[in-house]
Amino acid sequence: MSGQIESGPRWQRIVAIAAALVLAILFLRLFSPILLPFVAAAGIAYFLDPAVSALTRLRVPRSLGTAIMLLALIASVALAALLLYPLISAQIGLLSHQLPGMIDGLQKFVTREINSIQQRFGHGFVSTKLQSLVSNEAGTIMGFAGTAARRVVGTGFVVINILTLLIITPIVAFYFLRDWPFFIARIDSWLPRSHESVIRNLAQEISRILNAWLRGQAICCLFLGVFYAIALSLAGLNLGLVIGLTAGLLSFIPYVGTIVGAVSSIVLALGQFNGIDHVIVVAVIFVVGQLLNDYVVAPRFLGDRLGLSAVWVIFALFAGAETFGFLGVLLAVPVTATLGVLARFWLRRYLQSSLYLDPPNPDV
Repeated sequence: MSGQIESGPRWQRIVAIAAALVLAILFLRLFSPILLPFVAAAGIAYFLDPAVSALTRLRVPRSLGTAIMLLALIASVALAALLLYPLISAQIGLLSHQLPGMIDGLQKFVTREINSIQQRFGHGFVSTKLQSLVSNEAGTIMGFAGTAARRVVGTGFVVINILTLLIITPIVAFYFLRDWPFFIARIDSWLPRSHESVIRNLAQEISRILNAWLRGQAICCLFLGVFYAIALSLAGLNLGLVIGLTAGLLSFIPYVGTIVGAVSSIVLALGQFNGIDHVIVVAVIFVVGQLLNDYVVAPRFLGDRLGLSAVWVIFALFAGAETFGFLGVLLAVPVTATLGVLARFWLRRYLQSSLYLDPPNPDV
């Protein structure tokens, strides 16, 4: 009888957790197209809450402190955009004028290399179809890619979505940030009293990991973006500023920003410069930048205390993008951090349980 009494609440908890997970997945599936501003706003509120709480302790009203921090964030983003826009616009304009010559230079370089390979290994070593593709179709493909990119950027639907995100996100973030202590207190009041301390400890561990990862990753992305932008610009690469900043931004996915930036820069360098020397310089820039990040910046600001393996972060980001699009990318790291903390908690419980500690039964 007592076993039935004890097993009842346990099965109820298991069913409740399973039902909550199913409802959460269904909710994300149904409303993922409209959730992006709300998830972004929640992330901003989580990031700015310590600063607003500090202002509150200085007797600044919560609403006023929220408005101050949000306006400071918006002003910082707007100032950065205003400072970078003329440079980026000038580089894009320069690229549009030089693109035909760069494509022609790239075709000549590849054709020259193919001829060199044929002279070394024989005329039948390289397929004639490949030679035809390089000499005749590469320009068409590049032109099509540029036209497609301009159409995508200029599509009204994309512009409307971006404007909606920029308008709705700050408004929702204000209410999230202003009422953040109320949300935390309400969730805390729903915790089961018998497991209250355990759940709080797990939540604090998840919060610590997220704070450390976001802060460290932001510093790494900023370092890589600034380093690549300055180095590529000094190397004379057209669009080096744009590629460098984009590579730094994409570096929140480990190594992806460096790989994308390196491939893009090398292709542009092959079309822009006649010799191979500048291509080698561009490649060295990305190698040096990644080495500095891996062995100097990341150990200083990320370290080994996060509990988030780069492999799992990459997998989570790609899995989130495949499942829920950009919304999944935003949710990937928090979900991964949560699962990691829970997995380590249950592993500790297992290692302290009779299932692990009991000696084998000789009668079995």
